[in-house]
Parts: sequence; C-alpha cells; structure tokens
Amino acid sequence: MSSSEKDVRLSVGDAELTVNPANGCRISSLRIGGTELLRQGERYGCFPMVPWCGRMENGQFRNGGVLHRMPLTAPPHAIHGTGRDTAWRTARDTGTEASFYYDLAEPWPYPGRVTQTFELAEDSLTLAFGIETYGDSFPAQAGWHPWFRRNLGGEDVRIDFDAAWQEERGEDHLPTGRRIPPLDGPWDDAFGMPDGVEVTLTWPEQLELTVKSRTEWVVVYDEQAEAVCVEPQSGPPNGLNTEPRYVTPIEPLEIATTWSWRTL
Repeated sequence: MSSSEKDVRLSVGDAELTVNPANGCRISSLRIGGTELLRQGERYGCFPMVPWCGRMENGQFRNGGVLHRMPLTAPPHAIHGTGRDTAWRTARDTGTEASFYYDLAEPWPYPGRVTQTFELAEDSLTLAFGIETYGDSFPAQAGWHPWFRRNLGGEDVRIDFDAAWQEERGEDHLPTGRRIPPLDGPWDDAFGMPDGVEVTLTWPEQLELTVKSRTEWVVVYDEQAEAVCVEPQSGPPNGLNTEPRYVTPIEPLEIATTWSWRTL
C-alpha cells in the first residue's frame, strides 16, 4: 500500500476522524468522546457523491446535444456518482486538516479534478468539495452521504429541520418536478432550503449534531433500522437533467458543509 492509500487520522480534543482515501475517500469513522457516530459494516461511514448526487434517470444525461450514459448502479438508474468507487490521493495531512484529490476518468466522459478537504475542530468538522474541468464545460454535482447511527446506546436519534418545500417523489424514486409542503417521515426525499441547509440530529441526553451548508438542497433518508442520512448536496436528485449546474474553465463547482456538535 502506497503512502497515498493509507488511512488518514485527524484528532482534536476528544474528536477523532478517519478518512480512507483508497476506498472512495470515505470517512470511515467519526468518534466524539470515544463514541462512534457513523455506522460500521458493509454500508458505513460517509461517502462522497460526485460528480452527481442521488439517482440519475436511466443513467443518462445530456451536455448540450450530446447524450452520455453511465453504468446502471441502481437499475434502472445510476446513483451517487463515481467518486465513491475511486482511489483518491492524499495531498496534505497536518493532523487536524487533510485534503485529497482524484482525476475524473471513465465512465465519466469529461476530464477534470475533484478535491475534498476535511478540517477538524474540537466541536465541528468542515468538509468541502471542488470540481474543476481540464477542458470542456460539463454539468456536475457534489454532496455527502453520511450513515449516522440511529442509536448511540440511549434513545433513538431525532431529526429536526424546517424546509421550504419537499420534492415530490415519483414511483421511480425521482423527483416529479412538483414541489409540495414537507411531509412527515419516514423519508427518502429531497428538501429545499433556500437560506441554506440546517438539520439537527439529537440523541437525547447524549449528543446534538447540526449539519449546515450554504447550498439549498438536502436529502434525508431514515428508512433503515440502523442508520439515518442527512445529505447536503449542490442540486436535487436527477439534477444533471433537471437543474444542471455547469463546471466551466473559469468557474469550478464548490460546496462545503459543517457538522457541529455538543454533548447533552
């Protein structure tokens, strides 16, 4: 294993973060006061969604008049991008901050570079993405898919947020294009927060963690028994087709999120 593939561990105070660049630059562990916050096992940690988020309808998107097809990783759709299946390289590691990158390659049709940075503090973690093009402009998205443990040994987590709307979900699990008032859970749904994402996870008498981002999109997923997901992302599911945001030679795509916590 080369040095670029070794796990990177950051620690400040009683917060410990482990990143696995060889396996999609995934956060494999986030421990606060010795307690693991992220699910372990087969679907674990927090993985990057890049260069698209959520489901892409029939694995297809257009850039101008050109139709591109991605592998159907959640048939009949493609899901969550290709970055999570890629080995990233470590660019910097100071013990409290780290940055990683990989170059876009097949099956993604456009050359470019994706960077991800991690900044750990005693009571917060800031994650950031940048996507640059090496040539033509192309539509892209970026976001994070954490598996927070539903239960840390006490009561189950409570999820609180105030969204302006919910994307109506069709039978194909894609947004229909209609915005509706937010519904009660359980959720596998995208929500709009024009003033920025803010979702609070509360494990009663244990920990409160707030996910914030200046982006206006978040997917909340809590249909599994062991874990819940709060996924800030730069656009909605299937957004390469419905609300494309272009990476150009003079304008990269940039997105950040901060998770801040306090013990209760």
